[in-house]
Amino acid sequence: MSKTAAEMEAVMIQNLANKTGKSLDEWIKIAKAGKIDKHRALINYLKDEHGLTYGYANFIAHKTFRSDAGSVARENDLIAAQYAGPKAALRPIYDLIIDAVKKFGGDVEIAPKKAYVSLRRKKQFAIVQPSTKTRVDVGINLKGVAPTGRLEASGSFNAMVSHRVRLSDKKEVDGALIGWLKQAYDAS
Repeated sequence: MSKTAAEMEAVMIQNLANKTGKSLDEWIKIAKAGKIDKHRALINYLKDEHGLTYGYANFIAHKTFRSDAGSVARENDLIAAQYAGPKAALRPIYDLIIDAVKKFGGDVEIAPKKAYVSLRRKKQFAIVQPSTKTRVDVGINLKGVAPTGRLEASGSFNAMVSHRVRLSDKKEVDGALIGWLKQAYDAS
């Protein structure tokens, strides 16, 4: 039986303390003392100056900046904030993607973060991010698949995915995009 997000987080917190000798609260104090205001910069600081792995450094950065879903009262608030103001017209694109992905299976986890939504099974297989006021980027993990046409290499977009598809209209949530997402889901 798979663990809930809260159970997985509790294990991560315990493992962090066991492996580093410091609690999450202690690491957050260290992170704040560094006076770093960017997520990636904080990860690099924790890795370079304190020898943490990427996973622990990323976890601490999310907790420090309160940018993870567990730090926000309601996950829907994160999604609403992503699609507020000038990005409001992009919400139908997000909704169509989520509706399609939910049909893949009961084990799909939709995990909102501050700037994007992670789509997970056993591991993350995609992300949905309103990158500009006119575009949603869908990052997809398709290791070993050559980029082609709309399915471009992720490049500097996000290191957690291998490919990216740029969407500016809900009509672009089509069979090809859903097929790539399903392929990534099946491989996760």
